[in-house]
Amino acid sequence: MIVGLGIDVVDIARAERLLAAKGERALARLCTQREADYVRAHSASAASFAARLAAKEAAYKALAGSDEARGMSWRDVEVERASDGRPILLLTGKALARASALGVRRVLVSLTHTRTSAAAVVILEA
Repeated sequence: MIVGLGIDVVDIARAERLLAAKGERALARLCTQREADYVRAHSASAASFAARLAAKEAAYKALAGSDEARGMSWRDVEVERASDGRPILLLTGKALARASALGVRRVLVSLTHTRTSAAAVVILEA
């Protein structure tokens, strides 16, 4: 049964401007160490960064938005890669606590991007 659904779109140029202006500070505040390493390692770093931001925001929405997920850190949601290359979400901290309260047993994520936008969909199943 689906207990949460979230979607978000991030403008890649906006992510690029944030990286140019804040650089490592932005990565440290918004990404886990593994995510920051992934972004740094890719030539399309702004697209990778934007996709991760979209996934985090989509997860926040899937976890029931503002009131129930209040206080969740950007780093409480981590985009990783499964051994087959597909993206997966790892939840920690308040995101994990909220998912547990919802009875979440499975987290699904899909990421995509064009030259201008990155998007993510998150589905929470109980």
